Amino acid sequence: QVQLVDSGGGLVQAGDSLRLSCTPSERTLSTYAMGWFRQAPGKERELVAHTTFRRALTYDPWYPDPVKRRVTIYRGDAGNSLYLQMNNLKPEDTATYYCAADPEAQTLVAGKSAYWGQGTQVTVVS
Repeated sequence: QVQLVDSGGGLVQAGDSLRLSCTPSERTLSTYAMGWFRQAPGKERELVAHTTFRRALTYDPWYPDPVKRRVTIYRGDAGNSLYLQMNNLKPEDTATYYCAADPEAQTLVAGKSAYWGQGTQVTVVS
């Protein structure tokens, strides 16, 4: 059973940047789809970004329009780790952010990933 450890959250001011990290307990995720979700109090969980495997060490990123110009998702450690660079943070970005991984991209996008991190809190104050 792979465990994902999320880190990098914190309390920041609007306009600041953060980089979130997701580190797996086993280096077996290089061909998996991996992504970041977030959930704010009282709101549904939403997909922030994901990457899908294309070929060795090459991944295709995807972003929803609301965050497209402010976040970058990328892989490290030969595709086993996941990062989310967030710039120009806004108060509406406040949420708990979760890393997810699944062999199938469709399953990940549907929010039914096999593996989830424990979450890291991001709080943005104005």
